[in-house]
Amino acid sequence: MSIALTILQVVTIGGLLVAGFWYGNKQLVSYFENRPHLKFRRQLIQLGGSLIAVLLIILLMPIGDILRGQLLSLFGLIVSATIALSSTTLVGNVMAGIMLKTIGSCKPGSFITVGDHFGRVSAMDLLHTEIQTEERDLTTLPNMYLVAHPVRVMHDAGSVLSVELSLGYDVSRHVVEKLLIKAAEETALENPFVQIRELGDHSVTYRVSGLLHEVNRLLDKRRELRARTMDCLHAAGVEIVSPNFMNTRAYDQDRLFIPEATVQPAVETPAASTDSLVFDKAEEAASVSNLRDKLQDLQERLGAIDDILSTAKNAETTEAASIEKAELENRISRLRAIIDKKEIKIAGK
Repeated sequence: MSIALTILQVVTIGGLLVAGFWYGNKQLVSYFENRPHLKFRRQLIQLGGSLIAVLLIILLMPIGDILRGQLLSLFGLIVSATIALSSTTLVGNVMAGIMLKTIGSCKPGSFITVGDHFGRVSAMDLLHTEIQTEERDLTTLPNMYLVAHPVRVMHDAGSVLSVELSLGYDVSRHVVEKLLIKAAEETALENPFVQIRELGDHSVTYRVSGLLHEVNRLLDKRRELRARTMDCLHAAGVEIVSPNFMNTRAYDQDRLFIPEATVQPAVETPAASTDSLVFDKAEEAASVSNLRDKLQDLQERLGAIDDILSTAKNAETTEAASIEKAELENRISRLRAIIDKKEIKIAGK
């Protein structure tokens, strides 16, 4: 009789916990269904809930203290072994995802270079990070890959844009430096400078650089800098070719490798931004990230208004705080609607 009762208790407790876990998970999925930007939080809650459910089953089972202690030890051993072996497992990517979120070095919309991959972050998940490349393709990288390799993140406030080329020793470096500085200034780069990178056997390698504040126009500005570099050098009669070019083909001594001047030598501005076309999903992700930051600021201000209302001692202060609270609530509601619409649009890409 006692054995049958024990089995019934185990089945009852297990059934209640499983039913409770299933119902809680269903409600959790329903709550986060229209909040795809909180997917990372939902996955953390599900992971923690699963561990807690297993722990509760062990603690509530009608068994002896010795057996319960052994089961708890086994549970702890399994968790420890899983963490220890997580470098090549699913848990490893989960831990790496938590690490990336904690460090916060990059976010949706950031330009990153990791290994041989370059692009803008379009999504960050618990298991992987998605980047949009220059070919507009989406590349999914396991979080462990980002943790195991150095990640270079382009500064949001601006980055140094450069172009490198080699010229012959017959061209004065003073002339070259002035022309390269001019090309960088025409590209609207700040504080341009020229470096002599290498003194080769047949040519000198130069690099012109400047600060680009509009990092979301990286592709456009990189193309423009290269084009203006060619235009400035060609307009000054400087050939962009090293002397060893003459060793492979025979040309007349007076032959110059400069294209004929056109009516409009200035760099053409594309009708549409290349960056907006290539990094469309990453742009949307960056926009949503900025909107969420604004939403957090508004919510913090709303909390401060609530504190003012709870401690206000005169009608004038209460009235002013109430008006501001109504405006904040309206702005928060509209901002949440915009975020939800953008998240749905990103999820469809």
